[in-house]
Amino acid sequence: MNTRVILPEKTYAGYIFDLDGTLVDSMPTHYAAWRWALKKNGAPADVFRWDEFVSHGGMAAPDIVAALNQRYALQMEPELVADEKRNRYAWLLENETLPIIPETIGLVRQLRERGIPYAIGTGSMPSGAWETLNSAGVADLFQVMVTPADVPPGFGKPRPDIFLLCARQMGVNPADCVVFEDAEPGIQAAIAGGMDYVRVGPCAPVLD
Repeated sequence: MNTRVILPEKTYAGYIFDLDGTLVDSMPTHYAAWRWALKKNGAPADVFRWDEFVSHGGMAAPDIVAALNQRYALQMEPELVADEKRNRYAWLLENETLPIIPETIGLVRQLRERGIPYAIGTGSMPSGAWETLNSAGVADLFQVMVTPADVPPGFGKPRPDIFLLCARQMGVNPADCVVFEDAEPGIQAAIAGGMDYVRVGPCAPVLD
């Protein structure tokens, strides 16, 4: 198994983890759900291929749809497409067990044993995030989670608000936090929040 992330030697006061592609290897399943929802809503077949999907990682689903509308001159309803994507993802998980990313989940277990604060800051909505964690069998590891439902619309990644709220809920200064992320919008959010970051390597691309 290829190593996806090199853990930092420095110890931080608080640790923030993106979820999809950082703690759980769920990106191919999210991609399948996106492709289904976009096709259903009239998007051309060449819209949102794997590389473009990865470049939007961590963004809230309605924001992704709005960005695709702007880029491709489409008129999809952001909330409708986002809801259909989430429903498709939940349906796919009914018959799928998602694999964890061992390095980051292993670190979470160490942090819990040592009593060091940690949180999830994800672009998924709460229902989808808990479905992901439950599918991977690691939901019991997490108590603090911040999602786009916790910040104003449009204030998700790459804005720092989700990560800043994670720090606040942990009771830790943002400057003393490190963020683990696999996608560029999340990296930008960590930098904007004045936090260190660790990049998690990508999974194998989906060819379709």
